[in-house]
Amino acid sequence: MTTKNVEFGLDTFGDVTFDENGAPLPHAQVLRNVVEEGVLADQLGIDFFGIGEHHREDFAVSSPETILAAVASRTSKIHLGSAVTVLSSDDPIRVFQRFSSLNAISNGRAEVILGRGSFTESFPLFGFELSQYEQLFEEKLDLFAALLKNEPVNWQGSIRPPLRNQKVFPTIESGQLKTWIGVGGSPESVVRAAHYDLPLMLAIIGGSPYRFQPYVDLYHRAYEQMGKPVQPVGIHSPGYIAETDEQAREELWPCFKAMRDRIGRERGWPPMTRAEFDNEIEKGSLYVGSPETVAAKLAPVIKTLGIDRFQLKYSAGGLGHEKMMRCIELYGQKVIPAVRAALAA
Repeated sequence: MTTKNVEFGLDTFGDVTFDENGAPLPHAQVLRNVVEEGVLADQLGIDFFGIGEHHREDFAVSSPETILAAVASRTSKIHLGSAVTVLSSDDPIRVFQRFSSLNAISNGRAEVILGRGSFTESFPLFGFELSQYEQLFEEKLDLFAALLKNEPVNWQGSIRPPLRNQKVFPTIESGQLKTWIGVGGSPESVVRAAHYDLPLMLAIIGGSPYRFQPYVDLYHRAYEQMGKPVQPVGIHSPGYIAETDEQAREELWPCFKAMRDRIGRERGWPPMTRAEFDNEIEKGSLYVGSPETVAAKLAPVIKTLGIDRFQLKYSAGGLGHEKMMRCIELYGQKVIPAVRAALAA
């Protein structure tokens, strides 16, 4: 597979950041800052800007499509999407309508990444049972796939009344709404994405990225067996870029540890050590350092896995807005050109 036309994106969860006195910024200000980050990404020629969905105090974004619409109104080229939309606890028709509306006002730049999410707070919030975790996603994805045909829907499942020749508006003006399946490392999910003929987005947030090679291979084999051209494969991983390696590590470390330990307390993980952090940068899936260091690490990952898109999750807990804006600048101005040059060599 050629890697010369690889796309590069950015992802954020709208992590709540802090002011100069260490006080958390209001959610409203964080959301306004996210819009500015998306506008900057467009100005730099970055291909994609993704916003994740959460329903908890430490992340400001609960409705990515709303924020993406604001970004769309101030940008012209960058593709805009979720990272991810928790389809299991949402209504597929409403998700389609929101993203088809975003697609309309952005002149065809909308994308949606559908997943189950690694956080479960949306289930009790919207009245869904975690015991139906698998069933909800499978059936709702099946319905969403039917909606993508952009024609009257006939569908039947066990989680809602059947649909008979149901039209859904607004329709997609041209082509099909670009829809990815977000996968955290389940072979069944990889095969499911191929079954629905949808692009695959791998969330590689820890450990060596090369351990995901079998999932990429499985996805390709599924397409070979179906006799169809393979859809794109992307990866999403965290990182942070500063002027030097030392600066990047020292600025990210306290924010990353605080975020990781806060989530870890909920999940029974031990506190993160500095040695673990450094090891993840050197051998794992944290892309942290100077532009030269990050590019040198990223290029072989893209080439070896043969991926079509890389999305850098640049927000990290309380990491300040100005630091993230500089990270975005360095990513767009230095990292992406360097990786493109390395892939073309």
